[in-house]
Amino acid sequence: MADFFDVAPTRAEFTVLRPITTRWEDNDVYGHVNNVVHYSWFDTAVNGWLMEATGTDIRELPAVGLVAETACRYLSELSFPDRVEVGVGLERLGNSSVVYRLAVFGNGSEQPASIGRFVHVYVDRETRRTTPVPEPIRTALARL
Repeated sequence: MADFFDVAPTRAEFTVLRPITTRWEDNDVYGHVNNVVHYSWFDTAVNGWLMEATGTDIRELPAVGLVAETACRYLSELSFPDRVEVGVGLERLGNSSVVYRLAVFGNGSEQPASIGRFVHVYVDRETRRTTPVPEPIRTALARL
């Protein structure tokens, strides 16, 4: 089985595309969106989609998804004021973890400017011990 990073996905491979507004401050001294901004977009896209898809403020669930791992491969530059969409997909759903596959598309392009992986591990809000993925999130993930 090919790794997600082996072949860049196209826009059509994502059922969820979340619009992101680039900001003036996203550009770095080299004139393009700084690499760390892509990670922020991943976080914003995943959690924004989860809130919308579950109809729940996920911050109020008894279990919280903590980021345990992230990865990103940069393929082309983006710059303010580009229009950006983040494709959100599911790579793997475990008992207490979710691995998302992500891609940042700029200005309607079919090819991504970056691709990424984002892992949430669910823990009990109070004890911080791993716990199963909450049912509202598991249900929403079935749509991916």
